[in-house]
Amino acid sequence: MPRSEEPVHDVVGIGLGPFNLSLAALADGLPGLRTAFFEQAPAFSWHPGLLLEGTTLQVPFLADLVTLVDPTSPWSFLAYLRAHDRLFRFYFYERFHIPRREYDAYCRWVAQGLDSTHFGVRVEAVTWDASADLFRVAITHTGSHTEKTGAAPAGRTSAGPTRVVAARHLVLGIGTEPAIPPAFSAAGISPDLAFHSAQYRQRRASLAGQHRIAVVGSGQSGAEVFADLLRTQQPGVQQLTWLTRTPSFAPMEYSKLGLEQFTPDYVAYFRGLPRHRRDALVPAQWQLYKAIDADTIAEIYDLLYERTIDTPDPAATLLPGVTVEAASQHGERGEITLACRHRDQDRAFELTVDTAVLATGYAPRRPALLEPLADLLDLDDAGRFKVDDRYRVATRPALTGRLYVQNAELHTHGVGSPDLGLGAWRSAVILDDLTGGRAHRLPPPSAFTTFGAPTESDPSDTSPADVPGLGASPAGRHPHPRSPQEQGSGRVVPGAAGTRQPAAGRRTHQPDPAVLRQEEQR
Repeated sequence: MPRSEEPVHDVVGIGLGPFNLSLAALADGLPGLRTAFFEQAPAFSWHPGLLLEGTTLQVPFLADLVTLVDPTSPWSFLAYLRAHDRLFRFYFYERFHIPRREYDAYCRWVAQGLDSTHFGVRVEAVTWDASADLFRVAITHTGSHTEKTGAAPAGRTSAGPTRVVAARHLVLGIGTEPAIPPAFSAAGISPDLAFHSAQYRQRRASLAGQHRIAVVGSGQSGAEVFADLLRTQQPGVQQLTWLTRTPSFAPMEYSKLGLEQFTPDYVAYFRGLPRHRRDALVPAQWQLYKAIDADTIAEIYDLLYERTIDTPDPAATLLPGVTVEAASQHGERGEITLACRHRDQDRAFELTVDTAVLATGYAPRRPALLEPLADLLDLDDAGRFKVDDRYRVATRPALTGRLYVQNAELHTHGVGSPDLGLGAWRSAVILDDLTGGRAHRLPPPSAFTTFGAPTESDPSDTSPADVPGLGASPAGRHPHPRSPQEQGSGRVVPGAAGTRQPAAGRRTHQPDPAVLRQEEQR
């Protein structure tokens, strides 16, 4: 690629979902750190197909983009409420779990307010320039972006030819993509008749004329789709069927100690397990991240109960423990036959429907834009990223820049990877690594649970070095030794009598630009 004449960015983020948006928000105001984040969509949009009335986040509002790391940030959810004169309304709302539509609105507000975020910009490819120790990022402005209030950054005004920006480091935050089961993808089923739940809101009107509708999958998305169909079901006209491979329509684990598996402490424990144990453990933890909110289960039951007051037939069939092994379509717009098998009974049966909504989750992806770096990535035997405790992808020695990932490390970091509650902490760990420990104060160990066998020492005596981002020397090729005063405390400032005390507010963070440059020379 040609060299860029623009100033070199310290870090470029690819993709702008909640996780890279969190990184952009926490990086805002850190002097000496030049950042840019690119997203090909015209504006921020968070799972638009599932922004249904009445649906809420499954995590408390404190799991916003910044609060669990920096509650004083101007980009917190409470700051959003204040900017929109909604504080008193939220005060009387008296709920910890906010509407999904409002979380989406909050993220759009942050994305519009940050100078570093650029929408309508597609990253075409990334190469490594060994002669300059820089990534070259080829971008194209699609011309479909939504302008921000005020002056737009250079190069955002319209569609244009590909140009190149330079970056010392990259953060890949493209997220996951809808997973279509092979039974449907290999059968050539019309996408108008079998589609992923990610498109449900846009396609729900087309389901009104369908007589037999199947929902496949029983995570939160499947439950919300089924509940929505129940609310609008035409009595005597529509028959609903809900199928899932899981043994039951089970509630999400939401006990207080159970939720400690979504802490940095558990992430550190999980990373220390052998690979074969990690690979076996994640599927077994399905009730932590693939089950259903208890309120949604209760609503579905109540709808079915009221439906049967005047008739014993609810016109709905719920089938747990069932795998869809194959699907076939009869004619261009014909019905779909699902070849199913009950897993416990090992019995096969067929189900005929007019349309199917596939709430079958999401899968990680390695985008084509990384293909020029393929020979420089050190992947595991399954072709997956090896990700260290600072969320850096393992690379060949020739690649000295750092490639970080967000929500691409389920296999190395556990079920907390896609969880919004760990998003701000992970972003802070990345920024801590980028700035040599001078970005944000990272929290000390916080779980009451001791994960793993206790050592001979007091199991409650946990050193900050035991948890990623809390003072441990980062593994890999970019160590950042820190003084005892700096470990786990973010930036430090001179205090009384020559002592050093933690900085008191986010605007006192002053990563030394010279430190950033020195890190690149190591």
